[in-house]
Amino acid sequence: MNDKLNAAHVLIVDDEQDIRDASERIIAKMGCPVTKASRGEEALEIVGGQPVDIVLLDMKMPGMGGMEALGRMREINPAILVIVITGYATVETAIAAMKKGAYDFIPKPFEPDQLRIVVNRALERVRLSREAELLEQKRRRTLLDLDTEKSRVRTILESLPNGVVVTDDKGGVVLTNPAVYHLLGRPVAKASGARIDELLCDAGICNLVLEISRGKHIDYDDIPTCEMAIGDDRFLMVKAQPVLGERGECLGAVINLMDITAMKVLDRLKSEFVAKVSHELRSPLSTIHEQLALVLSDMVGNASDQDQHILSRAKEKTQGLISLIGDLLDLSRIEAGAICTEFKPVRVEDLLKGIVDFLRARTDARQQTLNLNLPDAPLPPVSADPLALESIFGNLISNAIIYTPEGGAITVRADLAGINVRVAVSGTGFGIEAQHLEKIFERFYRVKNDKTRYITGTGLGLPIVKGLVDSLSGRISVESTPGQGSTFTVLLPVQEG
Repeated sequence: MNDKLNAAHVLIVDDEQDIRDASERIIAKMGCPVTKASRGEEALEIVGGQPVDIVLLDMKMPGMGGMEALGRMREINPAILVIVITGYATVETAIAAMKKGAYDFIPKPFEPDQLRIVVNRALERVRLSREAELLEQKRRRTLLDLDTEKSRVRTILESLPNGVVVTDDKGGVVLTNPAVYHLLGRPVAKASGARIDELLCDAGICNLVLEISRGKHIDYDDIPTCEMAIGDDRFLMVKAQPVLGERGECLGAVINLMDITAMKVLDRLKSEFVAKVSHELRSPLSTIHEQLALVLSDMVGNASDQDQHILSRAKEKTQGLISLIGDLLDLSRIEAGAICTEFKPVRVEDLLKGIVDFLRARTDARQQTLNLNLPDAPLPPVSADPLALESIFGNLISNAIIYTPEGGAITVRADLAGINVRVAVSGTGFGIEAQHLEKIFERFYRVKNDKTRYITGTGLGLPIVKGLVDSLSGRISVESTPGQGSTFTVLLPVQEG
């Protein structure tokens, strides 16, 4: 037996001294400390004054009876294991004792081996209980200990320029560093025990932190990055992630706060600059484009093929610049929040039917098949700006047509995925290599290889789609296999109520 098991304390309560002494000799040889009592009242004093793990209790004693002593012992220490000893070994007595909380039952007279078996069984129960308690204590070593532990980890946290907030599995704040209060513009305070909504003023972010703390978001990729405004002139980026234990259980959440005010100002200035330059360029470019078109129409049959080719290329380039300016202006409007302002219930299947019918002429010209797969039951409406949805799915389907060779197939599927309407646009096209997948939603990023280098584009279509999907509180993802095609999937939350 290990030391923890040997330390189990046994109390023998019997009015017969011979039984007390004999039982003590047997149990002492098992390595357990033993205490004896001749009456129920004396036993209660011992149980109340020192730790006792196992009690051998006689049912028939003068004064306080065994049943009463059993009940009062269990009140003092509910974890105590009481083995009832009696010369009146009836089924009714056993049932009554078990109802009172007795652990086991042994009748008088008993052989030493009988006593050893019963006590060993109780000792095993004590050992298992102690092991379970030790495991529970280890599990309870939560992040609350970090708040009082003066360690190198604490020193590192306090020196970080970014704010760090740690919560427990109920969303209570257990740890902060001084940068949190600097970023929030508050005096440094001890936040342990505070609620997260007492620290952060954004209700949406607080709800997200509570969900993460309670284990709702275990997948890191499923957790959005949020922004929080502090007054009218300061902005923080908030990123929260779960803290997982050794067995994968969620112990709480860690929230990182970063000051992005300078970045927001720079983005605003950049957007204003792009919008101003784009407006200034679009008008003269449109004029040049129209004039080139007019010259080309007049030159039909009156100019050499080389001259017509040069002018046609110039006309294509001006059209490309006009498209680029249009995309830049769209991005500027998305960033300024000037798009997706008129939300209304939209039936996604009806909108997709219109887009597919409109684009079918393009697929027919390229000898492609364009399929729309819709569920039998109507999909619930989504609350969105219809023009934004048309831009999202129009861009995705157009891209699938462009990047699918002639004779290929484009499939659009719509269904219900939990609380979201899911739309997947697939094409049997060139596919995208893995190293490009994380960058295709960046501005001006285009995948160029031998198969795609002749395809023109601005590299802004997918960033526009991503911006619109984000503004609708949706998500977009892509799966692709080079040489087989790509699938872009959009999830849009259904309209509440």
